[in-house]
Amino acid sequence: MGTAERREAPADGAVGQLTARRSPEALDRDIPERGEGSGLAEHAAPEEQSYYRQLWIEEPARRRRMPDPVRTSAVRAVLIIAVTLVQAMVAFLCTLAGSWLAFPMVLSSVASTVVATWGALDVWVTRQVWNQRNGVVSVPSSTARALRRERRRARRQTRAAERAQERIRRRGGAGRLSHS
Repeated sequence: MGTAERREAPADGAVGQLTARRSPEALDRDIPERGEGSGLAEHAAPEEQSYYRQLWIEEPARRRRMPDPVRTSAVRAVLIIAVTLVQAMVAFLCTLAGSWLAFPMVLSSVASTVVATWGALDVWVTRQVWNQRNGVVSVPSSTARALRRERRRARRQTRAAERAQERIRRRGGAGRLSHS
């Protein structure tokens, strides 16, 4: 073969590194390497001995991950649609075979088509509701972001007012104009 691979055990006990050695003549799989019988290149160059190629390269995601409620409803819809398609296929095959099961299967297929339509609409509605409640994050001038900022500011002000009131109460009413 053109490549010989082995595991190298490092001295510090870390995970071994996969090393591939290839002789320059053995660029194709059907051309034997030097030292034909051993399968390993006997005298490979030092830079070839430590050659390590990653199996895959991490790429950033192109789109953001769907929110959990939307993903849950999408999975539910896909499962319902899959069951509906199986039922429709069974109903069709039972009809072709002339089986007594054809009529009940057709009725259940019609019912599950209605449920599958509801499932698909559920994904759309859940997505719209999530976007309305949490705002669209991709737009820099999102109105939802401004609303969240205002809510945070209001919460900070109420907490500061509560702390001030608590301080006044702890001092025993000092600072009040009248003690009635």
